[in-house]
Amino acid sequence: MAMSRYNAFGRILAIEREGEVWQAYAIGADGKRSPAGFVVPDFVEEAEIAQYLFDLFHESAVPGKGDVRRIGE
Repeated sequence: MAMSRYNAFGRILAIEREGEVWQAYAIGADGKRSPAGFVVPDFVEEAEIAQYLFDLFHESAVPGKGDVRRIGE
């Protein structure tokens, strides 16, 4: 799987499957990625990642930044 990017309540994240594990990265304003500081469990399917991110970060919702959406690969 290629790296998929998500906008999670205004936070840009990249999620990538590396072997049997998911790797999560935060994408900075400069476009550089760094470890995101959270884990996506191995059992989460690719189609479930957006919902998982929503459940994890829903308390970050503010007007104009109230959802999680896939923004690219």
